[in-house]
Amino acid sequence: MSKQTHVIVGASLTGAKAAEELRQRGFDGRVVLIGAESERPYERPPLTKDYLRGESERDKAYVHELAFYAEHDIELLTDTTVTAIDPGSSRVTLDDGDALGYDRLLLATGAQPRRISVPGADLEGVHYLRTLADCDALRERLDRGGRVVVVGAGWIGSEFAASARQRGLEVTLIDPLALPNERIFGSEIGAFYRDVHARNGVTLALGEGVEAIEGDGAAIARVRTDRGRLVECDFAVVGIGVLPRVDLAQTAGIAIDNGIIVDERLQTSAPGVFAAGDVANAWHPFYHRRIRVEHWANALTQGPAAARAMLGERVSFEHLPYFFSDQYDVGMEYCGHAPQWDEVVLRGDPARGEFIAFWLHEGRVAAGMNVNVWDVNEHIQALIRGRRTVDRAALADSESPLESLAGQTTTER
Repeated sequence: MSKQTHVIVGASLTGAKAAEELRQRGFDGRVVLIGAESERPYERPPLTKDYLRGESERDKAYVHELAFYAEHDIELLTDTTVTAIDPGSSRVTLDDGDALGYDRLLLATGAQPRRISVPGADLEGVHYLRTLADCDALRERLDRGGRVVVVGAGWIGSEFAASARQRGLEVTLIDPLALPNERIFGSEIGAFYRDVHARNGVTLALGEGVEAIEGDGAAIARVRTDRGRLVECDFAVVGIGVLPRVDLAQTAGIAIDNGIIVDERLQTSAPGVFAAGDVANAWHPFYHRRIRVEHWANALTQGPAAARAMLGERVSFEHLPYFFSDQYDVGMEYCGHAPQWDEVVLRGDPARGEFIAFWLHEGRVAAGMNVNVWDVNEHIQALIRGRRTVDRAALADSESPLESLAGQTTTER
């Protein structure tokens, strides 16, 4: 019997870790990892942080050393695009016209930046930050200094703004919401991050949308907000979210809805086809709903889980959503999922920049964020997984050990 072929579309962190897992689990068939970029798989967090600021070397961004792929007999095809999937015949078509058969297929196609649709959006000097090439261009631009407008105060925009200020640039941060990430975190945490940026010299244009980008000739010169503010700048960075790359799956007849729909095994609606990472809208057994997560930790863990499922192992992907952010001297970790909450309970002092925030729904901890407070994330996750109602006063009391609260119940609501 001929050996099987497992194909991974997307030479990303998700794809690379899936390929690694296939080999670690003893799969001795053919592994083909296909990426549209010229780069081997790399991680994205450095692109808004240390690598962007010139504080780390390029090699630190890569998932593996270059020799890893040959040493593990993984066929890494860069500068290669998959143009079609045929689940019926278990084949993918490449941009050079060749077809490649598979026994199992993993879609790790990721996401792409949401483009801004205003006059002047195509002017020279309007940047997006998603790829290593994008980062290289912006890293060089930061070296020249000047004034930058950042459109969008989500995580990409906020982290870029912080890095640009750390490099000494004049930064204006524009967002239609009144506070950074207000929809995700509410007013308490949004106000904290607003103040962090203000203290570090960022000019904030919050509660304002972008009406137009204006130029002198072909290059950007200023950004006009819907409140009539004109912000002069040398370049702009747009970070207004991402869209999952679902075109291949959709054309192939695979079910999509805010990403590629997968079950807890990361199996799509097509037999033998799996999806993981930013593109996967996965059924989460803990939450009893589908969740699509766009963060590093999800890519790191979901790719290997998909690989195990491809090998026929019993898989139930139940990792709690987790992400981290570093802005200036403020580091944080967030875990959980809180699409709605009743209140936010704070433990510690936001004014000192060291605290934990808990999002409570029906008296239970739905999510938690530790800001410049370390070695507590496992306790926060235990509180979430316990699904118990908690004593609000004890939760807010820094003297009350989190590990004891994780096993504590109360009828107080």
